[in-house]
Amino acid sequence: MLRVENLTSAYGRIQALKGVSLEVRRGEIVCLVGGNGAGKTTLLRAISGVQPVTGGTVRLDDDDITFVPPHERVARGIAQVPEGRQVFGALSIADNLRLGAYLRKDDGIVADMERVYAMFPVLKERRATPGGALSGGQQQMLAIGRALMSRPRLLLLDEPSMGLAPIMVDQIFAAIESLKQDGVTVFLVEQNAAAALAIADRGYVIETGRIAFEGQAADLLADDRVREAYLGL
Repeated sequence: MLRVENLTSAYGRIQALKGVSLEVRRGEIVCLVGGNGAGKTTLLRAISGVQPVTGGTVRLDDDDITFVPPHERVARGIAQVPEGRQVFGALSIADNLRLGAYLRKDDGIVADMERVYAMFPVLKERRATPGGALSGGQQQMLAIGRALMSRPRLLLLDEPSMGLAPIMVDQIFAAIESLKQDGVTVFLVEQNAAAALAIADRGYVIETGRIAFEGQAADLLADDRVREAYLGL
């Protein structure tokens, strides 16, 4: 579904991505792990179109979308849950979800909101509450739900466990696993390598803008180099 080939991107003179190549196949959960500053968020932003690239290509279903505007990528089925959630704090949960469906013209928006509420019941209970009044975990649920309202085929998740209590991390990762059963392909960026690899089909490790390791998630979990560098084992 997604193919990134030799992608480069920079912030001024600082080269953030140095020829990244990877693929995400339809129906998979693929994770990208790495340390701070390795290029994880930059890569997601480049895939969603909000980070300029200086070389390489991004393909969705074999279509070159490298220079397609971000809103058109959403229309084609890519949605991103950004690092830090970035919910609209002054707007209610329900309005945040409606904004996720901004580009849609069909009549299934209400039904899709109910599906989000079924996935995250606390959002339904508090649907009139401003997004800014929610806990970090609830905001993460809302950010995921908002992205799902665009009916994505490919969901990009940037650090969904960041700053959350362990019990909330478990709930978020259980929800991510359930998305696969609903036919959503997931590309997951995480510093919590153990949790990400535990639910992923395949994984990549990025170091200083380059892919250092790749393979089946179970193999990466068992790799001594990955375990020492990213799992603290």
